[in-house]
Amino acid sequence: MFENLRDAFSSAAKSLGERELKEKDIEDVLFQLEISLLESDVATEVIDSIKSDLKKKLIGTKVNRKEIEKFVKDSLIQTISSLFDSAGKIDIFSKITSKRDSGEPYIILFVGINGTGKTTTLAKLAYLLQKSKFSVVVAAADTFRAGAIEQLKEHTSRLNLKIVAQNYGSDPAAVARDAVLYAKSHKIDCVLVDTAGRMQTSKNLMDQITKIINVVKPDFKIFVGDSLAGNDTVNQAKEFYEYTKFDASILTKSDADARGGAALSIVKVTSTPVIYVGVGQEYKDLKTFDKELFLETVFGKYDENEIFITKVKVHETESKIDSKQVEETISDSPPESKSQAIEESTEKSQITKEFDEIKPSNDSDPFEGLDTKDINLYADLFDAPPPENDQQAQELSVKIKKWISNGRPKAYDNSKEADAQKMKDNSEKPKKKHSLFGRFKK
Repeated sequence: MFENLRDAFSSAAKSLGERELKEKDIEDVLFQLEISLLESDVATEVIDSIKSDLKKKLIGTKVNRKEIEKFVKDSLIQTISSLFDSAGKIDIFSKITSKRDSGEPYIILFVGINGTGKTTTLAKLAYLLQKSKFSVVVAAADTFRAGAIEQLKEHTSRLNLKIVAQNYGSDPAAVARDAVLYAKSHKIDCVLVDTAGRMQTSKNLMDQITKIINVVKPDFKIFVGDSLAGNDTVNQAKEFYEYTKFDASILTKSDADARGGAALSIVKVTSTPVIYVGVGQEYKDLKTFDKELFLETVFGKYDENEIFITKVKVHETESKIDSKQVEETISDSPPESKSQAIEESTEKSQITKEFDEIKPSNDSDPFEGLDTKDINLYADLFDAPPPENDQQAQELSVKIKKWISNGRPKAYDNSKEADAQKMKDNSEKPKKKHSLFGRFKK
């Protein structure tokens, strides 16, 4: 699976790994990556996003020459992963359960062109629903294609499901409506509506889908696409999304897909997730789409903690730029403020140095091993605000550990006068009730 996509990303990583990270070289390699991704059926919008994100991370980054290839690979994984994350996840079973609790059937509409395996995919989902103890009725709303009703009847017979059908040429919206009425009267949990496979360029047939949607008002709309059709599937998804605003996709024949660009492209161009992939001919061969498995198939096994280190290295590059700006600020500062600026810069550098020595734990908890009482006591003593992100949490963890190793002093300044003043200030102002541990502990 996904051989072409894997080769495209691997080639890009190795090419950059043999050179210095200069803008011209990066541009040349990104051009080759673009060609390879186009051949892997990745949509141009996705390619532009990958190139832009990768270029931003690479140019000016200081990485050991031996680690460049791994750095590029980790950056690619971050980019691809974020594309899937932005589309979100959908638990269709929980949605059906919520609608069932209200006493109404959950209506799912299937759309797509002929030949993608739409009707078979509907039967596979019906099988999964049965396994989860949901009752199902099927609407044979494909009244155009010869043999469509018979095909669906064969599936429902094998699965022992109720089917609602009329004659060929009947109004598809009327068939769908009858199925919904049947479900309501018989307390059926879910209605699966099959529609005629139609070309996305056929306006009249696409308008029929709009009519079905207006009549039965489906709760969930699924686009079924053929992984092997590549960019044609992506174009179909674009057109169908304009008409139906479908909620998610199912890709068939994914077990035979050597290119792998369809899933990535559909998620990007429609901002909707791929929820299932077809991996065989049996009813059980409908698998939940797994982002981690997709990334592992394309990039091989990877360690999320190591990718975290890649993010830190990017941060280090940004910090070096900030340090240069600090130096310029210090040189331009008046004499009375230079000492303060130097002191702040030195403290920041020390924190960065200590942070660099820290490796994230297996569960990425920066406060691993710290007692809750110590965390909250430190917050009260030094008025430390709760961290807003992982970087701040790591830096705060370093400070707390250093404070504990120094014997838990009342203030950083060791002078008694400063200690007394700090304690006096703390006693005069109301204590904050926030808990650093409660805000960030995972």
